Amino acid sequence: MSRPLYQLKAEFFKTLGHPARIRVLELLSQREHAVAEMLPEVGIEAANLSQQLAVLRRAGLVVTRKEGSNVYYSLTSPQVAELLAVARSILTGVLAGQMELLEDLKTTVSGGPTDSPASGTRSR
Repeated sequence: MSRPLYQLKAEFFKTLGHPARIRVLELLSQREHAVAEMLPEVGIEAANLSQQLAVLRRAGLVVTRKEGSNVYYSLTSPQVAELLAVARSILTGVLAGQMELLEDLKTTVSGGPTDSPASGTRSR
């Protein structure tokens, strides 16, 4: 019996649910990288990076090629980079909205419009 698409999508997004994996995908969105190149950029131990790369490989998001003693990783599809760009755009919008709310709250606290507890209305 096949799993519903929403369940497969959830598993896909779980794969993306680790900061190191996101950072690896961001790096690979620029170009292929050798493992040694990624280590300082990702900021985790080599063994942990290997585990995270294995997760991405099993999920079909990255592929490898070996050249001498170096293993190079690259994205399997440019759509992975597009997904990361869309996520950045969504987060930018969300954070912009939160910044506006924060500014409204600061204005309220510093003597701007206030909520009137007695009437439940907001004075302007």
